[in-house]
Amino acid sequence: MDELQSAVALRLSRRQMVRAALATLPAIGVLRSQEQAPAQQPTFSSNVKVVNVLATVHDKQGQIVRNLTKDDFVLEEDGRPQAIRYFAQQSDLPLLVGLLIDTSGSERRMIGTEKDASHTFLEHVLRPTKDRAFLIHFDREVELLQDLTSSRQKLENALDELNKPEFGSNGNSGGSGPNSSSGGGYGRGGWGGGGHHRGGMIGGTALYDALYLASNEVLKKKNGRKAVILLTDGEDNGSKVSLGESITAAQRSDTLAYAMRIADEESPAGGFGGPGMGRHGGGGWGGGRGGGPYGRSSQNRPDGKKILQQISKETGGGYFEVSKKKTVDQIYSQIEEELRSQYSLGYTSDRPEADGGYRKIQLTVKQKGLTVQARDGYYAGVGT
Repeated sequence: MDELQSAVALRLSRRQMVRAALATLPAIGVLRSQEQAPAQQPTFSSNVKVVNVLATVHDKQGQIVRNLTKDDFVLEEDGRPQAIRYFAQQSDLPLLVGLLIDTSGSERRMIGTEKDASHTFLEHVLRPTKDRAFLIHFDREVELLQDLTSSRQKLENALDELNKPEFGSNGNSGGSGPNSSSGGGYGRGGWGGGGHHRGGMIGGTALYDALYLASNEVLKKKNGRKAVILLTDGEDNGSKVSLGESITAAQRSDTLAYAMRIADEESPAGGFGGPGMGRHGGGGWGGGRGGGPYGRSSQNRPDGKKILQQISKETGGGYFEVSKKKTVDQIYSQIEEELRSQYSLGYTSDRPEADGGYRKIQLTVKQKGLTVQARDGYYAGVGT
């Protein structure tokens, strides 16, 4: 844990910081398996008394309900009623949003659609000088294409990076192998080592690592409403952290995760590489603790839908599926509407935060037929 804290304290560039974080991920897993104190800082330290909960309310038709008051809500922590001390509509508070785009082989034909829709979304949702966004792509590595910025031009330039041949291509233009050191990336390289390798024939999808790093390295110490949008089929086979650890990172950083499942059903074998090297292709490149070789059978593939539903539910975000009836643009519009229509509730727990640990939150409304979308809980201070 000392090594992780020292790494975080170093004055490194953003890309160097994430490379350092990647290198320490296996150690984090060991510490947690031994039930020691987590390496991450808790979401709410011992001197923070107010627990904040962002919520969206829908009616039976799925329409957003915007006219509720504090008295319409009932809030419990670990089954005990809590008094709501702070209540507001959230539309005026700063928004920090990250786009996490899957550029692995199974998604390569969708990248153009995702890029164009993302341009439109950022143009609509970001308010100048008030909101900021960042962009991460992930395949067998995780790479920050643009750090938090309010500049639409910088974000557009980062999205245009996805047009480059190395993203979703059949070649190896981003590097020549696991230890490639071609320029500019803080990518996974040889497990957080030197350089990056975009797209290409060597397959892998580090979804959990992308969520972990977005939450822990980009958003954790920032103030405001925080959300990430995952554009992926939800199948991870290369991460160094587990699904649970990635969700915990989002919860500790107070980040909502919205999942947009995009599955290219017409992709040849759902392949990670080019034609002839599909999802069940031979060979294989070993994944992290949360993954494994990509040459496994379809019976052992993760259920991307269930994974994304779990991520969104436990962090308080939403789950959506792209289909012929619901396009990427339409889903982005729904997410934009939710982000503009949130309620913010604050309460002081009736237990001292020094007790530590994870605390379950249940937020409901008195009116029947309404559904509340909010996070499941939070981590109380543990004296760190």
